[in-house]
Amino acid sequence: MKEIKAIIQTSVLDKVLLALHAMKGLPGCTVSHVHGYHRSDGGAAEEAIESDERTKLEIVVKDSDEKKVIESIMNNARTGGPGDGKIFVMNCEEVVAIRTGKRGGAAI
Repeated sequence: MKEIKAIIQTSVLDKVLLALHAMKGLPGCTVSHVHGYHRSDGGAAEEAIESDERTKLEIVVKDSDEKKVIESIMNNARTGGPGDGKIFVMNCEEVVAIRTGKRGGAAI
């Protein structure tokens, strides 16, 4: 299983969620509104730090769904301008459904 975290512009959230919702077998995702900062390429430490509002998506998927989820996020979150965001992919060792006690892929 993989955990996919994506930081995207809030303005594209609805478009990304509609595309993810349309994917068969995708269990769902968690959405959080976050703040952070970034430096432009090679930015100096003396630059003023601006706090940018973004949206973070967190999704746990079967390994076989990883590439199509990443492509969907990229295709629907890309504006072509700076600050379109990042996608992070990590191995997810275990998932446990609290209510049923199911584990692994059955818990997704």
